[in-house]
Amino acid sequence: METLARSSHAANLLKLKNGDLLCFWFSGTHEGDSNVAIVMSRLMKNSNQWGKTVEIDRQEGRSFQNPVAFQTASGRIWLLHTSQPAGEWQSNAEVLYLTSDDAGQSWTTPHPLFTQPGSFTRHPPIQINKKHWVLPIYYTPNRSITDGAESNYSAIKLTKDGGKSWQECRIPQSNGLVQQSIVRLANGFLGLFRSRYADFIYKSTSENGCDWTAPAPTHLPNNNSSIQLTTLNDGSLVLAFNNSSAGVTHDKTTTSARKPLSIALSEDGGKTWPWIRDIETGGSAPEQDDTHPGRKTHEEFSYPSLLQDAQGKINVAYSYNRETIKVVRFEQNWIKQGQTEGQFKGDSLK
Repeated sequence: METLARSSHAANLLKLKNGDLLCFWFSGTHEGDSNVAIVMSRLMKNSNQWGKTVEIDRQEGRSFQNPVAFQTASGRIWLLHTSQPAGEWQSNAEVLYLTSDDAGQSWTTPHPLFTQPGSFTRHPPIQINKKHWVLPIYYTPNRSITDGAESNYSAIKLTKDGGKSWQECRIPQSNGLVQQSIVRLANGFLGLFRSRYADFIYKSTSENGCDWTAPAPTHLPNNNSSIQLTTLNDGSLVLAFNNSSAGVTHDKTTTSARKPLSIALSEDGGKTWPWIRDIETGGSAPEQDDTHPGRKTHEEFSYPSLLQDAQGKINVAYSYNRETIKVVRFEQNWIKQGQTEGQFKGDSLK
């Protein structure tokens, strides 16, 4: 992708009804700095060239993060993103929203949507019908993704009137588990979580989208970085994630390498993941920026977003070394034809 600033992160893809793909992310000097903006690029239907990156929302003294976009049955696009005072990190974040009625060519003025301090988004909602949406969110009362991050927790925002009013459903026993990515299955909902403990991806289920089971660890590793889950046309599930962790204990919030970036395929509703293939593996470059301690700037392939396009191919957008957003595209069967260098090698086929 074309970059407008030094740092780019947290992509989210959207497939429009006309077949175009939009990719949103935040871009600026560094995450949390003033003027970090929400930007967008477009891939026209049947094109192989992403268009010019354009700025959607930016404000002096504020830092924007984690754009999430979805298109409703009417064709309107909703764009949600977080906003926080520059330099104050996440504890004072709130969620804003903008809309577009011309396929993303122009946007309304942003307005607050969720104002409880520490409110954060990462993944798009499930739209049950025209007005009933199930949106995962999470809260970050602390400033860091490690120190005090056990206070973070997840919730669901439900609306049955097209976003005019919202009901909150807290995920039980979700402290330290954030950025739930959800899909709708025949018997309800499946949600997978990022773990602040950098141990495993956690799993929760719900029959109605509001009442969720307490999250339990899967055997898929997590490194305290974002994942994304989606459903393919044939009902299979695909999961993009960093196939690494810091260990198997759930007693200390920590982080691990944001590589390799892998994709897994399940044909039984997420019960097993027999096929895993790496998208990016990386080498051995340093992973710290000495001018901003704790910020990874090299060898990071993270925050994936994925969808199946109008031609049936899987598209994955992700942060490439925090410098740009990279998008790869492949057939579903490509996943079955490779392997991984990561920790989890896939469930055995019986």
